[in-house]
Amino acid sequence: MTTLENRPNTALLVVDVQNGVVEGAHERDVVVANIGGLVERARRERVPVVWVQQTDERFVRGSDDWRIVPELTPDDAEPLVEKGYADSFEETTLETVLAGLGVGRLVVVGAQTDECVRATLHGAFVRGYDATLVSDAHTTEDQTEWGAPPPAQVIAHTNLYWTYHAAPGRTAGTAETKNVDFGGTS
Repeated sequence: MTTLENRPNTALLVVDVQNGVVEGAHERDVVVANIGGLVERARRERVPVVWVQQTDERFVRGSDDWRIVPELTPDDAEPLVEKGYADSFEETTLETVLAGLGVGRLVVVGAQTDECVRATLHGAFVRGYDATLVSDAHTTEDQTEWGAPPPAQVIAHTNLYWTYHAAPGRTAGTAETKNVDFGGTS
């Protein structure tokens, strides 16, 4: 029910699943495997997969930390959007890419839950997209040293509030990997 006109399609948006981002992430291997399964399903169902990659002074283009994790391999035909801010839409080509694909609904996975995933969800929603967060396909590192809750609580809280997020003309929500429906609202 996106507010974007002539945007009937869904895309899988894979946010920052890079070596340096998920290296110490909570349940990294499980989350990466779930993302990998969704990427393969999306490809089989001819759903666009759009990759987002943080590029900045910490994640320098070409460095090992910058690279997508080895378990996931973007196809040469799949768009890859580089970003410098938490919100994947901010000063990037993401909106242009999605418009070209006729996408009005996003299924979002990736890292880090408490920064880039949240910012991208909100960025999509305020721009008129429907946005489904895959509840078991996003992760974050332990930032309790700086006063954050433990990673499992950060993930659970994000899943809780995104499940009930609402705004006129748009839908939000969560779905487990096994229940993701690329054809409609999950």
